Amino acid sequence: MPFKTVIKIKKQLHDIASQEIAAHSQKFFKTGKGQYGHGDFFLGIRVPILRKLVKQFSSATLADATELLQSRFHEERLLALLMLVQQFKTGSPPNRHAIFTLYLNNTRLINNWDLVDSSAEHIVGAYLYKLDKIPLYKLAKSTSLWERRIAMIATFYYIKKNEFDDALAISEILCFDEHDLIHKAVGWMLREIGKRDLKKEEDFLRPHYKTMPRTMLRYAIEKFPEVRRQKYLKGTIS
Repeated sequence: MPFKTVIKIKKQLHDIASQEIAAHSQKFFKTGKGQYGHGDFFLGIRVPILRKLVKQFSSATLADATELLQSRFHEERLLALLMLVQQFKTGSPPNRHAIFTLYLNNTRLINNWDLVDSSAEHIVGAYLYKLDKIPLYKLAKSTSLWERRIAMIATFYYIKKNEFDDALAISEILCFDEHDLIHKAVGWMLREIGKRDLKKEEDFLRPHYKTMPRTMLRYAIEKFPEVRRQKYLKGTIS
């Protein structure tokens, strides 16, 4: 039976599912009609439990993760992505290429912010680190909200290495995006740049802060000293 491991995983997930947690998640992840998570379904399982399952099923294959990624249930897709992240970390170059390709071919299934944030940096960012970043910029210009967020969050891999050029370039592309989840992602990455090089962040903010979305600005300057933060919010930074 080719997906015997997947059958075991799904049974275990359904055995520990919680209707109460699922109901809360349906609201928290905005699954109502017209909201960004519309159509998503939850079992009701906390992330720490899913991370433990990654270790428990460490022998799961790429085929197993691929099968889980097709699930209608959010937690099964998240578990698949956490498995792919682990497999990428320990995999050979051909395996990493296969995981990266699988990821980009299935972005329609990576369709909520937690799914993106738990995986984009570790797969897309890591794979492209020493390669041409054209796929990253293509994602940044996508009509898909989730592909744009993948592009932004993927740059966290470079930010952690004190390499900011791609993060700043993607921020420029997405600076006036229409969606709140992109405003938050850009602001978050700018804040992370500022933790490592405040001048780099402020060099980006000065020409943009008066016109960029307010949520983006608030995220970007969240850790600034209060006096300086207020100057940005009031538009009085020269």
